[in-house]
Amino acid sequence: MSRIIFCQNLKKDAEGLGFQLYPGEVGKRIYDNISQEAFKNWQQKQTMLINEKKMNMMEPNDRAFLEAAMVAYLFEGKEPEIEGYVPPKK
Repeated sequence: MSRIIFCQNLKKDAEGLGFQLYPGEVGKRIYDNISQEAFKNWQQKQTMLINEKKMNMMEPNDRAFLEAAMVAYLFEGKEPEIEGYVPPKK
């Protein structure tokens, strides 16, 4: 059964995540307020960021950077800076 939430990223009602994908308080906030579609969009950007910056997810600083970029993207609408990537015009 799908859960409909008001997605803070897409600014519309949309299908919520099936379960909390990220730990802690940030994860709960994402689960409660971010749709599957918006999270999938973030995951694509996250992959580009990890690859471009050659991040190591065992490295606490890299994880902290990525979490800050994720929160900024999902909740504040800030595109991460990915070299050579131009977000599509809305």
